[in-house]
Amino acid sequence: MLAFSGGLDTTFCAVYLAKEKNMEVHTALVNTGGFTQKDMDQIAAHAKKLGVKSHQVLDVTADYYNRCIRYMVFGNTLRNRNYPLSVSSERTFQAIAMVQHAREHGFGYVSHGSTAAGNDQVRFDLVIQVLAPEIKILTPIRELSIPREEEISYLKKAGIEMNWKKVE
Repeated sequence: MLAFSGGLDTTFCAVYLAKEKNMEVHTALVNTGGFTQKDMDQIAAHAKKLGVKSHQVLDVTADYYNRCIRYMVFGNTLRNRNYPLSVSSERTFQAIAMVQHAREHGFGYVSHGSTAAGNDQVRFDLVIQVLAPEIKILTPIRELSIPREEEISYLKKAGIEMNWKKVE
């Protein structure tokens, strides 16, 4: 199972795992409230275009709000007095949903597109390791140390067309 946003890194992972590792790829988008229906439909269409076996949207919006965000709002919790801490907590809820989905469907692997550059990889990996030590974690971007330009080249050679502009 691949945690899938439809961006460059997760698109690379979907194609790489299928073509290079000969794996059956199932994708899941974990929605914590930041996606419109149009966004989710476009991501599902992109996953289908990549040839994944199945794609699911795991909606944890209410759970994330009720168990986390509302307390941050009540406490006006900010990092350096201006940056919401929601991104770091969001990754935890996404990882929990990924583990639950993987277990429900008997997936022995969970993959994500985090690079070695940020804290997301730590958040995802720690939650998965703690909640499901029996599930193996695959991180092609990190394991290959592949730069963005090589991901794009690989996907172009595989016939994948998408917006290659980096979102800042």
